[in-house]
Amino acid sequence: MNAVAWAQAGAGNDPTGGLLSFVPFLLIFVVFYFLLILPQQRRAKKQRELLAALKKGDKVITTAGIWGTITNLDKETVTVQIADNTKIRLQRDYVGRLRETEESS
Repeated sequence: MNAVAWAQAGAGNDPTGGLLSFVPFLLIFVVFYFLLILPQQRRAKKQRELLAALKKGDKVITTAGIWGTITNLDKETVTVQIADNTKIRLQRDYVGRLRETEESS
């Protein structure tokens, strides 16, 4: 009976046991930061720079997949010509990317 009492008393006296239990959580956070958070921040920064650099005449593709050419820019909106007599106005945030020149129209 004394051997069992000693084993129970010894297990609770380890001060590093509590700190070592946080190491896996810390490692998981570091992995998530480098695999998920950091790339998302880079993508968002690149998109903000793209939206700030828009100008008339840029050929763009919206986030909905509509291809067109910018004809007018406001602070919050963009007017995109998608056909000869068809223009649409949309929020600047919905411009997905610039169209490459070698892509067909």
